[in-house]
Amino acid sequence: MAHIFHIDSSPRAERSYSRRLSYEFITAWKTTHPKDTVTYRDLGHHPVPHVDEPWIAAAFTPPNERTPELNEVIQLSDALIDEFLTADRYILGVPMYNFSVPSTFKAYIDQIVRPNRTFTIDNGEYKGLVESKKMLIITAQGDSYRPGTPTAAYDFQEPYLRTIFGFIGITDLMFIHAENLVANDEVREQSLADAHAAIKEAVASW
Repeated sequence: MAHIFHIDSSPRAERSYSRRLSYEFITAWKTTHPKDTVTYRDLGHHPVPHVDEPWIAAAFTPPNERTPELNEVIQLSDALIDEFLTADRYILGVPMYNFSVPSTFKAYIDQIVRPNRTFTIDNGEYKGLVESKKMLIITAQGDSYRPGTPTAAYDFQEPYLRTIFGFIGITDLMFIHAENLVANDEVREQSLADAHAAIKEAVASW
């Protein structure tokens, strides 16, 4: 039995492709693995705050040296990290915004990527602390950014997500890209059909 952490980050509701596809995966997964548990966080509709100067002071102050004020400042980050670490697997719905991720999702990443919680620094070397986890990321992209396409160099979404989650120790990542979503109906529907097929395959193999 596994514990799945499902995150959506689109501010859209029923119009969101990433939400619909991540929900499709979770629904199929729960049907196939009824004993697995799922925790859900909606960053698109319930964003977390961006980090600020007091947060930075708290994050880089040893817990036994923090003032009550700093403990209060870092409390949400601690709760988010605790929630994140309880999962065995992660399913993320992430639309592409301006060739990268939504600011709401970046704010969440900044809250959970913290020294001595999700990574350490030892003699100048970084080590991720979130190990033996698996992650599936479903993206929604207006164009196609596959290698070899004219727009491939604009993709700062998948490389960033691979880098930041690899940095904290999650290297077993799978991506499903629903692409060409602003193209004509035929191209868009084919892309969605490909995404649906990839989801079915992922449920069977992930």
